[in-house]
Amino acid sequence: MKKILFTGFDPFGGESANPSIMAVKALPAQIDGVEIIKAEIPTVFGKSINMLCDILERERPCALICVGQAGGRAGIALERIAINCEDTSMPDNEGNKPIEQKNVKDGPDAYFITLPIREMQQRLAEAGIPASISNSAGTFVCNHLIYGALHYICTNKIPMRAGFVHIPYLPQQVVDKPNVPSMAMEMVTEGLILMVRTLVRNA
Repeated sequence: MKKILFTGFDPFGGESANPSIMAVKALPAQIDGVEIIKAEIPTVFGKSINMLCDILERERPCALICVGQAGGRAGIALERIAINCEDTSMPDNEGNKPIEQKNVKDGPDAYFITLPIREMQQRLAEAGIPASISNSAGTFVCNHLIYGALHYICTNKIPMRAGFVHIPYLPQQVVDKPNVPSMAMEMVTEGLILMVRTLVRNA
């Protein structure tokens, strides 16, 4: 049976929960005959990609979908590109705050996501789920993780599609954040399931 690996992050930035790992854990064990592998990744530069590469080596999935929280976004954001840059004013969960550093010293400036993001966005929209294509995954651990994953896949010539999805806050996270958008967990999970079905159809 083919496998798709989903990753989500642990809580960061003072939040008590992270909807990315909550949504990943809510996914069924199988979707359209594909086994769903789930992994929680630490919101830490370096440690996150090292853990992910170990999982990829062990599980050897046919596709990777990393999920992260992007507070302030109003819908599911399908990232288009990962850049070779680490630059943040907010520390990760171990206090690291890289400034204008590279993810990979001699790596290319960027990698394009290899998921069918346009078709996924259209499928989500048809289901009434707010979704868009994003041209910036930022320069925090989210971008660090997917850039590192794509670099690992490319340099090792692994036949695997990979991408990153940012999701909004949960409603309970914005109780004390006036005018900040959120999305119900059920809608996020439905969106991730539709992404898998789109990927299976596209393959």
